[in-house]
Amino acid sequence: MDNPFYNEQRRAFRKTIRDFVRREIMPHAFDWDEAGDVPWALHEKIAALGVFGFGIDEQYGGLGFDDPFMRAAYGEEMGKSGVGGIAAAVGGRTISLAPIQNLASTAIKDKCLKDIVEGRKSSGLAITEPGGGSDVASMTTTATPDGDDYILNGSKTFITSGMKSDYFVVGARTGGAGLTGISLFFVEANMEGFSRTEMKRKTGWWASDQATLYFDNLRVPAANMMGEPGRGFIAIMNNFNFERLSLIAGALGMMKACLEDSTAWAQDRKTFGKPLIKHQVIRHKIADMSARIDVVESYLNQICWMIEQSTKTGSTFPVAEICKAKFFTTKALEFCASEAMQILGGAGYLRGCRVECIYREVKVMAIGGGSEEIMRDLAVRQMGL
Repeated sequence: MDNPFYNEQRRAFRKTIRDFVRREIMPHAFDWDEAGDVPWALHEKIAALGVFGFGIDEQYGGLGFDDPFMRAAYGEEMGKSGVGGIAAAVGGRTISLAPIQNLASTAIKDKCLKDIVEGRKSSGLAITEPGGGSDVASMTTTATPDGDDYILNGSKTFITSGMKSDYFVVGARTGGAGLTGISLFFVEANMEGFSRTEMKRKTGWWASDQATLYFDNLRVPAANMMGEPGRGFIAIMNNFNFERLSLIAGALGMMKACLEDSTAWAQDRKTFGKPLIKHQVIRHKIADMSARIDVVESYLNQICWMIEQSTKTGSTFPVAEICKAKFFTTKALEFCASEAMQILGGAGYLRGCRVECIYREVKVMAIGGGSEEIMRDLAVRQMGL
């Protein structure tokens, strides 16, 4: 589908990402997934494309500008690889970059930001807790003042890049109950009192590491508080909107991969004396998949335009639209993955197939970044109801 909001710069960026994915990722994607890891060189190669530099100052290796259409293009093209764990493995840092750029001290930024943006180091955002999930207001990790330091106690879980990251942006309670009692801290993995364990045996995202982090009387300098006390989570709420935008785009890429592979199979496979594609029931499946892809793509383009306008004109940031697109897209992805599996039949159930991997990873897209249920509730609240 032609994007009416595209210009030459955006087209060139998408082509660069598409060519990179086809050349550098897809020939190795299933091997990396089976191995449960990606080579570190991939972090640096992808970083060289500028994809971690949106909204980051040039002095720290960033682009010095932001562009929601380019963010979406990167997410979609990575989604087409069919192995979502690769995007998660290299992209775990992205949700922590804006907080470091916007809230951390100059000393902290000088210490780590360029290395993260350029792929030499990694970082993670540590908000989710074992007993909390999306209920961030019930966060139990604490940061208790002690002289010129804070003492952190608690744990975080499902932290993407948690095993390989050198730096973390950690949410901890410094005040009373609710979101207004949460502050953010810059924590280094080599600090005494920090430990982590890998979360294994996942349904999908095999190529990416997720971890549980533990803070046992971890002493962190007060200067490592990021932003105002008790305002940490509120300060980064918009950060989650960009995470959701990336997930929507990634899901769109996965949907397109499902359509591509099922169409190719249906054209090649013959049953009852004719190509599978000539059976009406299969043609209808393909039509239904294609229609959902068109709807999601159009909605995503509109949302990117609304984000751009919010920056240019001060119009309302499309939080409700992002929430609605998130749950709508993951439901559409679920449909496309199921229909593609039906078209491929047994061939789609074998490892080394994009459809098989996507089918396993539908639910992490539906849950990650805010579950479908949370997104519906937040959307209605944003609508003033």
